[in-house]
Amino acid sequence: MNRTARLYALVEELRAAAPRPLTVAALAARFEVSTRTVQRDLQTLMEAGVPVRTSPGRGGGWSIDPKMTLPPVHFTAEEASALTVALAAVGTSAPYAGAARTAAQKIAASMTDSVSAAARELAARIVTLPSPSNYEVRAAVEQALTTRTVLRLSYVDAAGRESDRLVEPAGLLATDGRWYLIAWCRTRRAGRGFRLDRITAATPSSEQAQPHDLAELLLGSAAASAVQPTTLASLTPRRACSLSSGFG
Repeated sequence: MNRTARLYALVEELRAAAPRPLTVAALAARFEVSTRTVQRDLQTLMEAGVPVRTSPGRGGGWSIDPKMTLPPVHFTAEEASALTVALAAVGTSAPYAGAARTAAQKIAASMTDSVSAAARELAARIVTLPSPSNYEVRAAVEQALTTRTVLRLSYVDAAGRESDRLVEPAGLLATDGRWYLIAWCRTRRAGRGFRLDRITAATPSSEQAQPHDLAELLLGSAAASAVQPTTLASLTPRRACSLSSGFG
């Protein structure tokens, strides 16, 4: 068994035993490797963000929260190619681009040899033009959206006017390769769309933001006809928006 296969097998072994912990010695015997190899593999899983944890003392060992992981997913060659194209379209300036990159790596590692070869062959024939990316701004926006907290930002509008805003994020909107943060602007006391590449600075706060309906904030704007992408429809029962027509 190669190391990649063993890493996935380790996760499944821990999932099957959960919530009971397994000792390093038991895992080493199960996979016929040294305890040092198992320790190194478990450390690799932790660094990759897999929710494995260790508990010391008698009765302790390594365990995993099965609610925080997914069982193995087997892709067809067509599905793997579709994911390759979709992930290639996520530029470095797009929200959650970093998470998309690590997800792509995990997907690639889980593919069978034939499916992986098909996806890699297609990936070799896809290129993109780099776009400017402000990592600090993007990370702050991601954090505020995920934690539902108030965001302080500096913004330059289409006319070149600079302003500082305190906003309550509601969601993201995409059109023509551009991303917008849709939020309730406390400064303007109204819903506003902020183009991510025009946000020059952003700082998330610890203050909890009030909930705002994304569709309601878009009413009366050029993005009022925005609809949820069909590929996301199965993930949420509520209406989410991604633009299908122009926005300022």
